[in-house]
Amino acid sequence: MNSTGPSQSDTVSPQPLNSERDEFIRTFFSKGVRLTQELLRENEQLNNQVVELKRDNALMRMQLGDNDATHDLLTKISSLESEKAHLLSEVQQVQATSAATVTSTDVEAELADLAGLYVASRQLYSTMSVSSMVRQITEILEQLVGARAYAIYFLSDSAKHLVRIAGRGLQDVDTQDRISRGDGLATVGFGEGMIGKVFATGNARVSDDSNLAQGSFANPAACIPMRIVDRVVGVIAIFNTLEQKSSFLPVDYEFFKFLSGHAACAIVSARLFADVDRQIPGIESFFEHIQQFEHGV
Repeated sequence: MNSTGPSQSDTVSPQPLNSERDEFIRTFFSKGVRLTQELLRENEQLNNQVVELKRDNALMRMQLGDNDATHDLLTKISSLESEKAHLLSEVQQVQATSAATVTSTDVEAELADLAGLYVASRQLYSTMSVSSMVRQITEILEQLVGARAYAIYFLSDSAKHLVRIAGRGLQDVDTQDRISRGDGLATVGFGEGMIGKVFATGNARVSDDSNLAQGSFANPAACIPMRIVDRVVGVIAIFNTLEQKSSFLPVDYEFFKFLSGHAACAIVSARLFADVDRQIPGIESFFEHIQQFEHGV
């Protein structure tokens, strides 16, 4: 039996595989070594930076701790911050107190206005004499509204013009109502001047001028129609005001509304009461009027 030795292919093929394997291993380890070396270098650099930062931080702390000026500055800043917080707290307290004071002042002003209206109402209806009634109206105009020159006009018996029934301070006003009618009465025709226009239209006219003390007959500070229900029967003309009153206040408009709706009724009531010799009507007359009201008459 002949024996044959290994063929050429059996002896040569393992060598290239080993070489390729070895080459792969060498390449793999070479890349790993390079990557590891790069990581080590970067880690060393980071460690160096950390050490440097720690050294700088420690040096800064030493400087801050040893520098008296810096320490004093930090202390001053802390003190200023505390003072600022304290001042802010005080400002908030002052603002709250100021708001409460303003509210209190507003309430006091409103109470004063209401008191003025109450006094005016009480004064107007405290008498049933025509002369006393007119005097009460003049006192309201002078003491509560601040009128210096004014006049009260009422519808004449002929219903053709207005007649001045009272006035004050007219010597300083060029009152163009002094027209001779043979009876010595000062009158104003319907539609004549501001007074006649207010009577004709029934609309009040209140000046918004900042110098009411310089008002005149042609340009009065205020003209207020006097009404009985829906009928205009007279006019209150305020020609000018006291020097210290530069403009009308909201409460003055309330006085105007009050006088417009109540002054004429009070004067007419006093006049009718005087016509019956100040006698109170019998009870029967009250029942008569009440029954007429109940039956819609």
